[in-house]
Amino acid sequence: MTSAAATFLFACLYVLIWHRKGKRLWFLLCKKTSSTTEKNYEAMIVSYGSLAPTRYTYSEVMKITSSRNNQLGKGGYGVVFKGRLHDGPLVAVKFLHDCKGNGDEFVNEVMSIGRTSHVNVVSLFGFCLEGSKRALIYEYMPNGSLDQYIYSEHPKEILGWERLYAIAIGIARGLEYLHHSCNTRIVHFDIKPQNILLDKDFSPKIADFGLAKLCHTKESNLSMTGARGTIGFIAPEVHSRTFGVVSTKSDVYSYGMMLLEMVGGRRNVKSIVAKSSEKYFPDWIYDHFAQDDGLQACEVTREIEEIARKMTFIGLWCIQVLPMYRPTITKVLEMFERSLDDLDMPPKQNFCELLESSAHNMDVQSSSSTRSEEISLANSKILQQSPTL
Repeated sequence: MTSAAATFLFACLYVLIWHRKGKRLWFLLCKKTSSTTEKNYEAMIVSYGSLAPTRYTYSEVMKITSSRNNQLGKGGYGVVFKGRLHDGPLVAVKFLHDCKGNGDEFVNEVMSIGRTSHVNVVSLFGFCLEGSKRALIYEYMPNGSLDQYIYSEHPKEILGWERLYAIAIGIARGLEYLHHSCNTRIVHFDIKPQNILLDKDFSPKIADFGLAKLCHTKESNLSMTGARGTIGFIAPEVHSRTFGVVSTKSDVYSYGMMLLEMVGGRRNVKSIVAKSSEKYFPDWIYDHFAQDDGLQACEVTREIEEIARKMTFIGLWCIQVLPMYRPTITKVLEMFERSLDDLDMPPKQNFCELLESSAHNMDVQSSSSTRSEEISLANSKILQQSPTL
């Protein structure tokens, strides 16, 4: 019995020792991996030299936000707090959650927005990177995001059509800067009302560059794996390459969907609807244009009908399913300068069927040749109806 007890005790001690060693080894391995990843992030940021925003320690960020005392909002990315820099200006500090993948988006945002300087692009004052602790410090936007206004019960009473029109043009100017005026071209990939912030004068600023992609200014097409963006705003070619190549026109599509939401005051994808055909917002817009009431369904009076109709026309051109028929963002700004009589209504396309067929083609590769013929036929029909952009 004594021998058996000693053997059992020895076995327990052996297992306990190796268990602790195993935990220590795993801890060291994780720490080493984390350290390597952090070093990579550090190297990427350091490579930007003077172009990188100011770096703050975590203790400094906590002082800026008064120990995270005033929360502005939160989401899947993290939590945003109001703060103030030591030299006076108010800021919005976004603390990112400690989850896998955040590091890539964090560095991506620092590297992309750190290169920008435009009245319609939010300014990044600084960042914090200490191990798993990551934070981004932006200029403070007192009027919040655009979605708070256009999805409200009476959105036009809050902003007014003239201001809404000015916001639409401001966003387009910000996109044109990102697409054509930066040293490095930036495709945002997540243009939506939630990512448009409004300053004290309700001037729009494009924010949240976590999904942005940088490329050389001479590159027109982008190579990427997987879709990125928000459902309802993702361009068809980002979802499936069947529709064309991914480019700056993918942002134009998202902008067009947002423009239509600004006119209609509702989300382009509704979770509960009376009719299945109403799930896709552009179809709803087309249906009301075909009726005698015109834009009255969108609370449009005759006095401001030209503004609303122009925004709708431009929005519908921006969301053409095939990117080759969408205007560039520069052409969009030119369209805003034209009179309403110079703008034509784009042809209506069966958006839902095209998207469903795209998903089907991803699984049935053998039908690709037939699909190409169908797209070619659709192209010829649209070319006969579309104006030169």
